[in-house]
Amino acid sequence: MSADTAFDNPLTLLYEDRALLVVHKPAGLLVHRSPIDRHETEFALQYARALNGGRHVFPVHRLDRPTSGVLVFARDREVARELGLEMMAGQVSKRYLAVVRGWPAESGRVDHPLRDEPEDRRLRGLEQPVREALTEYRTLATTQLDVAIETYPTSRYALVELFPKTGRKHQLRRHMKHISHPIIGDANHGRGRHNRYFAERFGQGRLMLAATAIRFRHPQTGQDITIAAPLEASFLQVLAIFPDSVLQGLDVR
Repeated sequence: MSADTAFDNPLTLLYEDRALLVVHKPAGLLVHRSPIDRHETEFALQYARALNGGRHVFPVHRLDRPTSGVLVFARDREVARELGLEMMAGQVSKRYLAVVRGWPAESGRVDHPLRDEPEDRRLRGLEQPVREALTEYRTLATTQLDVAIETYPTSRYALVELFPKTGRKHQLRRHMKHISHPIIGDANHGRGRHNRYFAERFGQGRLMLAATAIRFRHPQTGQDITIAAPLEASFLQVLAIFPDSVLQGLDVR
């Protein structure tokens, strides 16, 4: 990172106190070094340290590289440990927004166990454990475009709220694929033709998944904390496929 990191930091500070540093991470930025992307040199962890005066911070959870939104760091290991325990106990609530192919039900639950996906390629040929995974969702808006992408003369899409109740790797992306409503822009679990249409129409092929809010009990004060993040311009741009009349009254702007 350059010496000017403090001035061009891609993270947006959402909340801070003596224990916590909560930021908005843009799509495309890794949280920390990963064996999958060995050549990357910029990480949210480094930029969060810059916001913390150069002192160490500790990620409480992770967001996939192509996912934007709320990311929580602790200022010391003990706070990170306590918040991690809250997450493992299901006491932390997260809200995501996604644009998906098709029209899902008005609301639903995806109770579908997922096999671990190790980051280390050397482990991928080995049998991995299957873990419980649960996601709840709610459909906020739907639209139909006069574009023939697959076998129909029109194409349907929906804006959905996603509430993960467990924290498995790529859970939301894999669960939406499981119910045949993959997230737009998902190169691994989505539909290539739809992804290409959105990339060509909007000039960018981002994953249409954003972590928009998190709620937890503060590990030091015991207070309930809710932190929300606005959507990136690249996400809002794609919402143009939905009529303004449909989006009015929704917490998406």
